[in-house]
Amino acid sequence: MARNEEKAQSMLNRFITMKAEEKKKPKERRPFLASECRDLNEADKWRQQIMREIGRKVAEIQNEGLGEHRLRDLNDEINKLIREKSHWERRIVELGGPNYARHSAKMTDLDGNIVDVPNPSGRGPGYRYFGAAKKLPGVRELFEKPPELRKRRTRYDIYKRINAAYYGYRDDEDGILERVEAPAEECMRREAVEEWERLDRIRKEARKAVRSGEVVEVTAATREILHEEEEDVVEEERMKEREMRERLDEKEREFVVHVPLPDEKEIEKMVLQKKKADLLNRYVSDVLMEEQTEAKDLLNIHR
Repeated sequence: MARNEEKAQSMLNRFITMKAEEKKKPKERRPFLASECRDLNEADKWRQQIMREIGRKVAEIQNEGLGEHRLRDLNDEINKLIREKSHWERRIVELGGPNYARHSAKMTDLDGNIVDVPNPSGRGPGYRYFGAAKKLPGVRELFEKPPELRKRRTRYDIYKRINAAYYGYRDDEDGILERVEAPAEECMRREAVEEWERLDRIRKEARKAVRSGEVVEVTAATREILHEEEEDVVEEERMKEREMRERLDEKEREFVVHVPLPDEKEIEKMVLQKKKADLLNRYVSDVLMEEQTEAKDLLNIHR
């Protein structure tokens, strides 16, 4: 008896559930195209539905144990929902609603920094990675910035920044360098004058002693100065001899060919004879040429 009551209760429950479903409105389906929606509230409702689906899938993709293929599929589904959400947001703006895209979230890397990742897979611009998908092979490299290669400057770039100031032509414009170097310049000039006067005095004494024939004691400084003068004289003589030798060598290298060159008439005559000889060789046989030569010899004709 109890069994029959349980069956009756079960049938009653199914009947009540069926009647409740019949009273409900038919389940609405999201339009395939956002442009088919004409109501702002409906468009906002579909956007909220997409947002819930995105949140559910983003929570699921955080699990690293799902496997590479499942993570990639989930990431593709999330990107597809994001593109669909952007269509509904544009449609909401067209219907006079708020612009949700203005405050959309940015993509970040594993450290939380906002990045702009290129799309090497050809899925279109704006492809994003979420959760454990950022750690997949080949994805982590997209978030790493390549090292900046320092471009080597060309010779044109180097010389482009070189001006007169680089060579020191403008160092005297402000007058600072002149004031700084003036004491050192004066000291060097004074030392140079004193050295010249000392050498000139020694030369004069040495020459005077040589002219008078007196035997004087020659100091080491005087001997060095005189030796330098002798070396200068010898060097000048060597230079003159070298120059004379070079001039003679150049004259010997010059060679003028004394050959009389033919003028235009002689050249024309030679060309005409050459053409006649070519025509004779082409149209006259060797036997005929020998007979003609013998006839000219007999007649004493030399042309």
